[in-house]
Order: sequence, then structure tokens, then C-alpha cells
Amino acid sequence: MRPTLISLTFSGLLLSLFLLFSTDKNSIDYTLMKPENNPGTPALAGDTSRLYTPDDLEAKLWAEAPMFNNPTNMDVDAKGRIWITEAVNYRDFNTKPAERLSHKQKGDRVMILEDTDGDGKADNSKVFVEDSLLTAPLGIAVVGNKVIVSCAPNLLIYTDDNGDDKPDRREVFLTGFGGFDHDHSLHSLVVGPDGLWYFNTGNAGPHIVKDKSGWMLRSGSLYTGGTPYNLKNEGNVKSDDGRIWVGGLALRINPDGTGLKVVGHNFRNSYEVCMDSYGNRWQNDNDDQVITCRTSYLPEYGNAGYFSSDGTRFWQADRRPGQDIFTAHWRQEDPGVMPAGDNTGAGSPTGIMFYEGDGLGPQYRGMLLSCEAGRNVIFAYKPEKNGAGFDLKRKDLISSFSQASEKYEWFETDNDTRKWFRPSDIVAGTDGALYIADWYDPIVGGHAMKDKKGYGRIFRITPKNKKIPAPKLDFTTTEGLIEVLKNPAVNVRAVAFDLLKKKGDSAVEPVKSLLKSENPYHAARAIWLLAQLGEKGKAEVEKLLKNQDPALRLNAYRALRATNLTILPYAEQLAADPDAAIQAEVAVSLRDIPFSQFKGIIRQLLKQYDGKDPWLLGALGTASERKEMEVYSLIKEIYPGDSKSWKTPEANLIWHLHPVAAVGDLKLRSEAASVSETDRKKAVTALAFIRDKKAALAMLELSKSKLQDVSSNAMWWLNFRRTNDWADLLDWKVFEINTVAPVNQKMLALKKILSDDKQPLTNRIASAKKMAQDPSGGDMLIEMRVQGKLSDTIAKSVSELIFKNPSQNVRTVGSQFFSRNGKVMKVDFINRMSANPENGKKLFITNCAVCHHHGEDGGEIGPDLTKIHEKFDKTSLLDAIINPSANIVFGYEAYVVTTKKGESYFGFLLSDGNNLVLKDVSGAKHVVKPMDIKKREKLPNSLMPEPVNLGLDEQALADVTGYLMSFQKQ
Repeated sequence: MRPTLISLTFSGLLLSLFLLFSTDKNSIDYTLMKPENNPGTPALAGDTSRLYTPDDLEAKLWAEAPMFNNPTNMDVDAKGRIWITEAVNYRDFNTKPAERLSHKQKGDRVMILEDTDGDGKADNSKVFVEDSLLTAPLGIAVVGNKVIVSCAPNLLIYTDDNGDDKPDRREVFLTGFGGFDHDHSLHSLVVGPDGLWYFNTGNAGPHIVKDKSGWMLRSGSLYTGGTPYNLKNEGNVKSDDGRIWVGGLALRINPDGTGLKVVGHNFRNSYEVCMDSYGNRWQNDNDDQVITCRTSYLPEYGNAGYFSSDGTRFWQADRRPGQDIFTAHWRQEDPGVMPAGDNTGAGSPTGIMFYEGDGLGPQYRGMLLSCEAGRNVIFAYKPEKNGAGFDLKRKDLISSFSQASEKYEWFETDNDTRKWFRPSDIVAGTDGALYIADWYDPIVGGHAMKDKKGYGRIFRITPKNKKIPAPKLDFTTTEGLIEVLKNPAVNVRAVAFDLLKKKGDSAVEPVKSLLKSENPYHAARAIWLLAQLGEKGKAEVEKLLKNQDPALRLNAYRALRATNLTILPYAEQLAADPDAAIQAEVAVSLRDIPFSQFKGIIRQLLKQYDGKDPWLLGALGTASERKEMEVYSLIKEIYPGDSKSWKTPEANLIWHLHPVAAVGDLKLRSEAASVSETDRKKAVTALAFIRDKKAALAMLELSKSKLQDVSSNAMWWLNFRRTNDWADLLDWKVFEINTVAPVNQKMLALKKILSDDKQPLTNRIASAKKMAQDPSGGDMLIEMRVQGKLSDTIAKSVSELIFKNPSQNVRTVGSQFFSRNGKVMKVDFINRMSANPENGKKLFITNCAVCHHHGEDGGEIGPDLTKIHEKFDKTSLLDAIINPSANIVFGYEAYVVTTKKGESYFGFLLSDGNNLVLKDVSGAKHVVKPMDIKKREKLPNSLMPEPVNLGLDEQALADVTGYLMSFQKQ
């Protein structure tokens, strides 16, 4: 797709004015606020930005503030109107009330926007509801006269009974979701092709939610933070299905509020889940670093791999030697984790949709579209079937940069407003056009916003030089409903689905006609509906199980599965199907069926697994859940012989299932010289995921192996597993593995003198100075300072010594509590200075590379900064460096832990289960048993030192920033 451009010329009027439209169809002129009228907003005078689209499409500004404020999500109704959720009150605890627009007293709003004269621009806006229950809602679905709004802790339904565009009733449909005023919380709902409701929530738990039948979801992880409200959370909790769900969740529920079910879990913060008409689920997900965001196909019950399987450990805790960040971040080498999908790199992914319409032309039908607010782009994919999953090859649909998904062009200017294009959502209108919501803001993510006016825009994407009017939809006749079912607007066609379903047998023939539609997605929708049109419709779907098209066979099986309590007859029919996606669907459908009832089916599926398809392997694992021992025995029957001669399918299956019964086989394979080193390593890994004493003992024996790769790998796992899954399986003291460092008795004695108010001040200062020169003593001084037990006088007397302490951890953490060369640095002043990137590189290596990676240089204590230029502009990056505690990166919140013996540990929380594990800024890990902890506390400040404490002046910061913002073109 060759890009064409839309010129966006900025002049200096107030943000609250309407944008001024040009008559040129390929350009949009609009105005923005002068910096002197809006402190904190970069100057824009003379700057020109461009939106790039494919050469056969054009983007036009459809609506903007003040018709509505900053949009988080949107949907379309049967009249073609756009509904917006606003987030004016988003995290106002980070700003003073007078600094930005606020609806605090009345709550945030849901807005309705309409183009009444059909000229391609909205000319009318109205408030549907302004509700005190709405604080930064993140999702909206308009389904008939019901408006479903996602705003943690509640999923709300507003019903407009009389059609006056005002809610007559409000229902708290579900409640108990974590993440109030947090973007890692409850997201938008969409009606699936089966007529059920799908939605998701981020990892800001706990999520303790009861559906209307009394079924309880309990989900959590060790993640807290991001807001003052997200203070308590924990992993390893069970829902009423007896399963442990963690992190972000994809959920399904019946429209009547019963049948709440998890369909995918262990995300970080997938902003939305979307579905195509075949029932495939898609999502994107954010990351902790700036290089590992992703777009993924989500298989049913998929474990996306962000936390450990019980939610008690961050990915940093489980990163293994040799793993790159993407592999470790999404646990791609762990059994039971789904493939991560497309690594989109740096960014902040938001809304996502699957376009099935014809309005943009056949080349766009079947396109997955993912908003990337951090990269100022909407990515486009045409998923390509690969076994039971899909390959995702990325292109740009629309961006403020010419090559956002390939090369990132950076021109260092103080006011690059191209980065202010922040697409938050994308939907298909009833007319087939695409509508893009843009929360126009200098920054994205980081638990903050800098837009003081709640500014937003909506763009409309259509074929170039072609007018596509909104259709008039007929919901009163069967023929009209068939046409509505073909509409590209997902939640609009859902109303037709429901009305046709109520017609029963009489609708079978009209719906059946869609099976011959030129658009295959129309046929897919018809199959779901036919399965719910009584026995006559069901019979039509059963015929499709023998269709030559595997996509129709798969669709038919899914539709029958959605409406039948007994799926086994259909599973038996398709168990030998040659299509891997059908095999995977059959396997997943067996999850909750006793092994004795599907033994023959799973045997057939196991025999067809080729050892290469990770999606099919995951599905077979789902079928085997809680039946691993029985399935392992079946595998042994299919593949006779000892473990040294396992074929790839057998080895992968047992790696994935890793039952206790396989310990002996895995140990034999792990230490077999005849087995390749790669396969030995995989066998050792499988052992490491077995939570049983037998596995731990086997690993101890492997640590003494004569094969160096085996012994070193086993030793790593022993040292790691003793802190978590195997902590209580063995008496680790017998093996001379200590969990805490010995107390420095000399430092404790000095601390006692320092803490004694009756001692002369000179004695106390002398003790403090000795402590400040010792690593253990330095930790104690910081701990006393944190607890308010070290006076300013004594702190000042040791401040210079603290910054000479041998421990990097003491020097870094101490910078937050001990003053040094006190000086105020101003972002705007440094921003105007000329930079020397070469000198910046030297300064980075000297001062920053111990913790941060950039290009070929640096460590991995803090976030990787290689692609930081793709997420931040110069001003935002300077702000993050000068004020590191203002917006702490997720996963890098600092903790202090004090033990009953008097030790103090500072660092990032990696694990909080059987043992608490902290990683300090030197990279050392400190393991403390919960029973030994006297006090634990999250620090309010970042562990990243402020520049003054690193001895950096304004010019040095300008140079470092210039280096980080530079881009080496390939």
C-alpha cells in the first residue's frame, strides 16, 4: 500500500475552537492552542504534520472537541451515529483541579455524535448520560436500546426505553472488577457471532465478580500500583470452577447475566478483544518494556504468559539465561503458554477490530486493525492461516509517520506534534466507513495525561473520491433483518441476529440463502444463527460438517458446540479431520469431559499431531487439563520405546503436559548423551515445571551430571525453584542453599548506637558515618530514613558518604532519601538547548548503562531504552529523566523489605508467593521467606536517581536525551 498524505497545518488558536476545514479533499487544516495559553503544551507554530493512508483511501476529520472530550472508546448504532465514552476525570489525582478540565462532581459522560445532513462531517452532539459512577470509562457497546459501559468496578447497562436518547434505567450488570480509574481495568464489550457477550479486563485486580446465577470469578496477581486505589492484589486464588485465573482476562457471558466464563487469561493489559464471524478472537497487549507489545490470535482458554501460571511472579523473575526480552516477557519457552503473535515493538496498543465489510473495497475485507497510540499508527493485518493458528504480517493503515511499522523517522524538533496522534479506538460504521477516535495528547501511558482540555478528534476513512452514505436499516421484516445481519457494524448486526433467532423455523430458508453470499463472513454469521433456529436449522448446520471447505466445517462445529450440551457425537465425526484448526477445536471442546468418555477421540487427535504446530499442541494440552496422567499413558501406548528415542511429537506433548509420572522418563532423557543438547534442555525444563518432590530430587541428581550443559542447567533451575514452586518440597538447608544473607553484626551494633537518643549527637553521627561506608550499613541508613527514624541533621552529615558507598544499590536508592548538590532543573530550559548525541552516548554508558540497555550497550535492571524515541517525544523523555518518580514504569515500582533479624532489602518486586524475591539495582536477587518479614513497604519514589545525584548538569541531560532520541537509519 503506497501512502498518500493529508497535510495538517497548525496555527495558533484555542483548542476549544472547532477545527477549520479546508476545501481541499486531501487536506485538513486545523488549529491548536498557543503554548502561552496552555502551559505544558509544546509550541506548534509553523509545524506541519501529515496523516498517511493507503493510496486508495482518504481520511477526513469527522468531529472534534468541543463536540466531545477525550475519547477512550466508541461504538456505532443502527442510525449510523457514533457513541463516545470520555475520560475527562482520568487520573485527576495526578493534577491540581485548576490545571485541567474536570467533571468530577457529575462524573464522566457518554456522548452521541451524528452527521444529520450526510456531508461526511458530524454536525450534532448530545450528552446521553453524565453519571457519578463514571470515572474514565474505557468501553462502550450499543446493542439496540441498551448501552453497555465498562467502568471498573462496574459493567453498567443504560436502557433507553422510549428512544429519546436519555437512559430510563441504569443497571449494575456486573461489579467487583479491580482497577478503578486505571487503564489496566475493565474494557469494552462486543457481541460475538454466537450472540453471547464478550469483554475483557486488564491485570489491575483483584477481580471478584459474581454473575447472576451466583457463579463467582476470583482472579488476581501480585500487581498493584498505578493509582492510589490499586493497593491490594494477590495471585493463586481459585474461581468457582476450581481453576486459577490470573492477570488480564477475556470473558464471556450470556446477555441475561448468567454463564460468566473465562475464555483467555494472563494478559498484561489487552485493551479490547474482538472477534471475526468465524468465532476467532483477536487482541493486542501492552508490555513493561518498550520493545515487546504484541498483536495476537487468542485461542480459547489461552494462557498469554505475562505472569507465572499462579500470578505470583512477574516475568522478570522467571527470565532464564539466554532468553531475549520478548521470549521472556511472554514466556514463550514455558509449557502451556500460547504463541505471542506479532511483536509490534514499542508502543501502547489500544482499540482493535476485524473489518468484514465491503465498503472500502475487497482488498480490505478480512483485515485486522489494531490502534497503536504510542506509535501514532493503526496497524493492519490480513491473518494467514497456519495450522491451527495464524501468521500476522503487519502493515500501516494510517499514521502520522510515513513508515511507522518499518523504519521510524525521527526529526529532533522541540514541537513534533506528529506524535500527538493517539488513536484510542476504531470501529466500522453502518456505512462501511472506518471511524478512528483520537485522544490528542503529548504523552501516552505512564498513568498520566498532559492534555489539559480533554481534546479529541474522530476521523472517517473512506475510499478516495467516493461517497458512501449511511444505509437505512429495516428491523421490521425478515428481509430487512437479513440485510442488517450483513452489516459491517458488529453490535448493530447483533440486534438482527437476536430478532431472527426469535423467528425460529420460519427464518431458516432466508438465513440459509446467506450461505451462498459472495462475502464469506455473511455465510459464517448464517451458520451461527442456523444452529439456533430449532431442529430444522440445526440439521442444516450438521450437513456442513461434511463440507469440502474446512472453514465451514470448523464454523459449523463451533456453532453446534455453542448450542449443544453433548458435543461428543460431533467430536467423533471430526476427530480424524485433516485440518489442524478443526483438530484443535475438537480438542478444546473436550476440556470438561471425563477422560473415559473421549479416550478414542483424544487418541486420534494425538496420533495426528505432527510435532510442529504450537496452536494444536496448546489445544491438546487444554483437552488434557486435569487428566494429564491418563493422557500421558495414552501417549506412551502410541509411542512405545524409552525416552532417549522419543520422536518430536512425543517429546513436545510430554514437555507440555509434564505429569509427575513422567519424572523418570524426563530424567533419563535429560542425561542421555545420545540426545541432542537442545532436547536435553527441553527435558530438564519439563522437569522444572513439575510441582512434586520427585522432580526436585531428580533435578538434584541432574545437577551432578557429567554433561556440563545438563549440570549447569539443572543447577540454575534448583537455585530458581527453591524460591517458588519447590520452596516447600525439600529442606534446602541440607543442600547448603541459604535464602537470606547473614546479618552484619558490626553494623547492627552501630545502628543500635545511632538509634539511641540518649547517646551524644557526635557519637551517633560517627556511627552513621561508619555505616554509610558499608553496604549493609548503607541499607540500614536508608531503611531508617524511609521510616522517619534518621534526622535531617544526621542524614546531611552522611550524604556524601552514601554516594561513595561500595554498593551500587545503596548509592542508587540513597539518591531518593539523601540530598546531594541540591539544584532545580527545568524541562523547558533543557529542551531548548542544542544536543551533542556523541557526548550523550558517553554519558549514557557512564551513568545509565549499568541499569538500562540502549542498542548494543547497557544492562537489564531497568527498562530497555533502545526504542524509547518511538514512544516519547523529547519533552516527555526529559520529564521522565528529570522527574523519574512522577510516572514510574509498570513493574519497576520499588519496595523496601525489613526482616525480623534487621536486614533491609530494596528493589523491584519479582515474586510474592512461597518466597518474596526482590531484585536490587545491581541485579542481585534477595529471597526472603514471608515468615521472616517484619515489614514491607512500596516506596513512593523511583529507584532511578535524579540527574543531580548522578552529577549531571543541564547540558549533559540535553546530550543524553539527544542520544536516546536519535535513530540510526538502516
